[in-house]
Amino acid sequence: MTKPRDYTKLMSELSAEYAQHSPQSAALNQRAKERMLDGGSHSLRLIKPFPPRMVSARGAYITDEDGHRLLDFWQGHYTNVLGHNPAVITDALARAFADGFGLQAGFTDRLQIEVAELICQRTGAERLRFTTSGALATMNAILLARAFTGREMVIKVGGGWHGGQPWALKGVYFANGAEPWLVETLGLPVALTNQVVVSRYNDCEMLRDYFRQYGDRAACFIVEPFMGSGGFMPATGEFIRTARALCDQYGVVMILDEVISGFRFRAGDLGSTFGIQPDLATFAKVLGGGMPVAAVAGRAEIMRLCGREGGSKVRFPGGTYSGHPASMLAAKTLITYLIAHEAEIYPRLAELGARTRQTVEAAFAAEGIFVRCTGYTNEVVRGNSFVVPQFPYDEKQPLASPDEVNDPAICDAELRDHVFQVAMLLEDTHVVHGGGSLSIAHTEADIAAFGEACQRVARRLKPYL
Repeated sequence: MTKPRDYTKLMSELSAEYAQHSPQSAALNQRAKERMLDGGSHSLRLIKPFPPRMVSARGAYITDEDGHRLLDFWQGHYTNVLGHNPAVITDALARAFADGFGLQAGFTDRLQIEVAELICQRTGAERLRFTTSGALATMNAILLARAFTGREMVIKVGGGWHGGQPWALKGVYFANGAEPWLVETLGLPVALTNQVVVSRYNDCEMLRDYFRQYGDRAACFIVEPFMGSGGFMPATGEFIRTARALCDQYGVVMILDEVISGFRFRAGDLGSTFGIQPDLATFAKVLGGGMPVAAVAGRAEIMRLCGREGGSKVRFPGGTYSGHPASMLAAKTLITYLIAHEAEIYPRLAELGARTRQTVEAAFAAEGIFVRCTGYTNEVVRGNSFVVPQFPYDEKQPLASPDEVNDPAICDAELRDHVFQVAMLLEDTHVVHGGGSLSIAHTEADIAAFGEACQRVARRLKPYL
């Protein structure tokens, strides 16, 4: 096993420089920690030693409390296909607020119908129900699957993140042991976590074996057709088609988690590009155009279990803010825009993603450091707007699953996730998981600047590698 590199001295230097670089954000972090755990309410935003505190965001950039203009690849948790606060959405919201529409009213309206129709038309779903987060969507999809089948077990893949909900908090983070995927939280009953079986991404033979063992007890198989936090890599066509066939064979509900991939690769779902229709799918992020919108969508006979016609057997009311007026307006505005401009937006996103991956790899290579980005396409997913620089110890090592990019014996995850992030903040560039997503607001000049920043950081990293 490769011995982990020691970045203690470097991180100390970077942290001290960053404190001088961003004193207002540093002071606000101390103030925040007096009332909020760790200084905030979402762990990925709470960068160590402290996060930049935003005051405005537009296009590809945010401005922080210290007046720095940061080139941003986080883009609202990979939500903002059009960039931060695009006028097409903010103008529509401003008009609505001025006309007395937009805040929570507790009523249904025309917009919910129109957004539901658009989503079903673009994804092949028969029915849907709105909620407010991807985690709630995946949790309720699993509840529906368990109720529909009368079974308890859940099969997922290692590294897949399906939100902070009971069946999702196992098999996310790599543990490098006999059981490489652990339960990530205290408080869950063992009886529940024992019902979650963790297979391997893009490994058809392991999936077949798991279905042979557990198929007659499994309620659902949940998978991302494009892996998010597990490394930004697409599923192979063989893997998704194998999963569909196995689910049919064993009567298992197939759930595609499209919280990240939905409306990111086309103006609709990604699953259809694999030539399959899932039984259920979950959507969020891009769907809301920067506002909180999520949905569970799928076969009517499964979805009806949470409605009156099915006896409301699954308690999925949606939540107070489901179908929120401003959120529905943002969703309708964005989806309509994406459909109208699909032929322009998605090829552009794919081009920007490809160029950024090439630029990052070349920048590190110029300093004698091997980096391979994940985010490349395959035989099904032809264009991809995501990029993550990986630091494998062996240049010949394939990087096709979360096991490989998160195993410390294969890749330097500490460098990718923490050291590189702080070093890039000193270059007024914001990345998460080492990289992020492109929006159509990013330009060739932004990509060139990103590459130059990577090269300066590479020079600084070189003595420690």
